[in-house]
Amino acid sequence: MESDTWLDRYTFEKYVLDVAISTLEHGGVTSKVDTYQFLPPIDAWGFPKYPGKTVVLQPDSDIAAALKLFIHKNSVHLHESDAWLGTWVNPTTGCCYLDITVICTRLEDAIQDAIERSKKERRNIEALYNFKHNRTVYLNQAVTYRKDHE
Repeated sequence: MESDTWLDRYTFEKYVLDVAISTLEHGGVTSKVDTYQFLPPIDAWGFPKYPGKTVVLQPDSDIAAALKLFIHKNSVHLHESDAWLGTWVNPTTGCCYLDITVICTRLEDAIQDAIERSKKERRNIEALYNFKHNRTVYLNQAVTYRKDHE
């Protein structure tokens, strides 16, 4: 960040605040770190690409400060072409999740991919989220449902 101009720094600060505010207002948001663009409400499922890198913040945490740290720590992964910065507030606990999100168009494919990523990184993915329908599917419930209907 040594070569950044003041405008670059302020633009980044504004982006971080926009993400933090949108997270608090809407319960989560997905955006591209390299363009500062927010994902429109598409019919697709988002979940952590690298579950081991997910950060869980307590309800009283400073989301903006945590976002800055998370973005800097995971910059390489967040700049991958299929990676997004994702935030999600668990409605039951109030905890805020920061993760590197990947997107999948089909729910069944998303569930399978999330299960595989959870096993690979030995950290469970809690939920998948549909951007268009504002629908959360908890992975443990999806796995149970699939087993009951096989």
